[in-house]
Amino acid sequence: MKTILVVDDEPKITQLVQDYLERAGFGVHVAHDGRTALSLAKTEKPDLIVLDLGLPQLDGLDFTREFRKSSNAPIIMLTARSEESDKLIGLELGADDYMTKPFSPKELVARVRVVFRRMENVIAANTEIIRVMDLTLDAPRLRVTASGRELEELTPTEFELLAALARQPGRVFTRAQLLDAIHGVAFESYERAIDAHIKNIRHKIEVTPGNPKYILTVYGVGYKFADK
Repeated sequence: MKTILVVDDEPKITQLVQDYLERAGFGVHVAHDGRTALSLAKTEKPDLIVLDLGLPQLDGLDFTREFRKSSNAPIIMLTARSEESDKLIGLELGADDYMTKPFSPKELVARVRVVFRRMENVIAANTEIIRVMDLTLDAPRLRVTASGRELEELTPTEFELLAALARQPGRVFTRAQLLDAIHGVAFESYERAIDAHIKNIRHKIEVTPGNPKYILTVYGVGYKFADK
């Protein structure tokens, strides 16, 4: 059984989300502040985290910073904040998806399933080893090496995005096409999320992120993996 940690300071929301997730067949842990959530995450090692950004003691962004030091488990952010910058910061810190309050619990369950399906696709379906330039992408292990040197660990979303680009060097992908590649279904056409994920990947695999060697920007269109 997949387990999910639900973190929100509103008990009504955590209870509602817990009910829907348990009905869908998931095990659920609940926390109402960031510090308790971080402790639970370390001991219970959930498969996915549903995380509110506006938390007491340790807010969602600080939680994500700490959590990402030791785990690449996917995070779906919940936020009442409407500013795009908050969502982008969360995505840049390593969140996989976001939902803005008020939200549909049925849609949240659907997004959770999409994230797990994405992980299963990476591990099970994509069993091939992708070699391009001096990079090797080991899909079953979510591992990337450059000339045999292991690089910083990518989240499942980041790995799937990198793999989509690396499978077809030279092909230009629009942001919408990349959203479809990593989500299977694009619930929201939030194409700036792709920019945040690309930024994260570059920091992990590029020697000079500001002057990338592997993932190139095609201005006005999207991105491509270098073909030479």
